[in-house]
Amino acid sequence: MIRVGNIAPSDRPLHALNRLAFGPRPGDLGRVREIGAERYIHKQLAPKSIPIPCELSDRVEALETVRMTPVELFMRYQAPIVNLPKDDQAARKADRQQARVVLMETVKARLLGALYGPRQLQEVMTAFWFNHFNIFAGKGLDRLWVGAFENDAIRRHAMGRFRDLLGATARHPAMLFYLDNWQNSAPGGTARNPRFSGINENYARELMELHTLGVNGGYTENDVIALAHILTGWGLIKREAFRPLQRRRLMAAGAVTDADGFFFDPRRHDFSDKTLLGRHIAGAGIGEGEQALDLLASHPATAHHLSSELAQYFVADAPPGALVDRMARRYLEADGHIGAVLETLFTSPEFWDERYRGRKFKTPYEYVLSAARVSGAKVTNFQPLAGWMQQMGMPLYGHETPDGYSQTEEAWLNPDGMMMRLSFAVALGSGHMPLDAPDFAETAGEGGVRKAALSVPSGGDRPPQRAPLDGAAIAGALGSRMSVRTIEAVTQAPPQLRAALILGSPEFMTR
Repeated sequence: MIRVGNIAPSDRPLHALNRLAFGPRPGDLGRVREIGAERYIHKQLAPKSIPIPCELSDRVEALETVRMTPVELFMRYQAPIVNLPKDDQAARKADRQQARVVLMETVKARLLGALYGPRQLQEVMTAFWFNHFNIFAGKGLDRLWVGAFENDAIRRHAMGRFRDLLGATARHPAMLFYLDNWQNSAPGGTARNPRFSGINENYARELMELHTLGVNGGYTENDVIALAHILTGWGLIKREAFRPLQRRRLMAAGAVTDADGFFFDPRRHDFSDKTLLGRHIAGAGIGEGEQALDLLASHPATAHHLSSELAQYFVADAPPGALVDRMARRYLEADGHIGAVLETLFTSPEFWDERYRGRKFKTPYEYVLSAARVSGAKVTNFQPLAGWMQQMGMPLYGHETPDGYSQTEEAWLNPDGMMMRLSFAVALGSGHMPLDAPDFAETAGEGGVRKAALSVPSGGDRPPQRAPLDGAAIAGALGSRMSVRTIEAVTQAPPQLRAALILGSPEFMTR
């Protein structure tokens, strides 16, 4: 039951669509008004109850690499490069070019779900948690694994228990590679590879600072070191594990592996006893890491840190402290169930407070998606959307550091960013964006993420003119939020520019 808030009942459907979804598509606002905002939220909190249209599932299923495991992706796209002669640079370049299809299909799958998926809250939470557990696709093998990480570790657990989400990210090859835990080894271990020469604290530090407790979560440098020792041996599957005899020997010695490529190597593990956050953890192999994840996921500091991030995303850049406290209590009561915490958030008076309606400045990702959704466009060419996100400073899977993109107005409201948004609004609103063209032109040169799959088409002929968007239809998606000044500017403009003016208006920049 929604607790009392002062957003007018007539404005609640649009508020819900702007916060639980990437804005309304044509017809969405009418449907939510018909069933009511409360029922809409209830349905979104149970995503498995919402059927996915066959057309959408068919389009996603057609993306072959999205269905592949990290091991399968490695064997198809990386192993051929490894086995090539070192002096055959032409063949290496050709294989790297071929591997770009993985990232292109990853981007397309994400945008398909965000644009057309009826399980909008799940898509919002997938983007939220990916940002929380950020992976940079430009680092080595993660160009192949970022999509599998998003699908298998993030989306699958985005609305479930946080402990399951945390464990899935901790074991995934993409995270193990990105934060270097695949090299984390006990000093003096029996592994012979020089890469495994000692402790690597990168993942242990970010696991506490970013993923769980938060920077002020009460841990010490000794806790970081202890956690790094606990996680020694957590890494990537080795070729020897595919050989039956060696595999049996490894398993007998305590090795653990799975189909996605996780491999616990006891030869690199520190089996001594440790103390983490005041808790004694006996040396016991892989079980130590599971105990540590249990401890971190259930810690009150984690409950507060995650609740604060969620409230910042869904309510305000500086979220109300009382709301965060209630969410943190619910987290602990519900054994870290994300859906329960979200329910507390969405039924709170703070969520329905007029002070916060339309005050969250959209990130480039949210802005581009909301504009494409409200346009009603049937997108077959995803390159312009991904490219504009990059030009606005938020390339998909392109944030290099593990802290993810900022979700606050301060990070995105600046003159250069606004100029890019206005250019995008004009291109989309006036019909100059070729969203219905063939997908991802194979014209990009060498250069990885930023210059290939995520670039804006440049040079060549101007895209053919499409009909301008319907300004009146887009205005309806803003409801009562359009100011007198915006209404006057739109009504005085030529019809072909009205949609662009609305998409570029201050009201459309926020949610």
